[in-house]
Amino acid sequence: MKIRLRYFGMIAESAGKNDEVLELNDGISAKELKARQIERFELPDPESVQIAVNQNLEEEVELKDGDEVAFLPPFAGG
Repeated sequence: MKIRLRYFGMIAESAGKNDEVLELNDGISAKELKARQIERFELPDPESVQIAVNQNLEEEVELKDGDEVAFLPPFAGG
């Protein structure tokens, strides 16, 4: 299956790109993919990284062909 990944802020800087398409085996969760990408790009402060699957902040979901996963940096509030 093919998944489109989008990176924002410091995550895009660490990855050296804003997006990519990955070919993955079926049966991977968004949470598992997040862990792989955090390790792959050696992201600082991994606990603060959020992901959105098809624009929904959700990690406990099984990924499907064509899904879009966005990696979001920590948000600043004020």
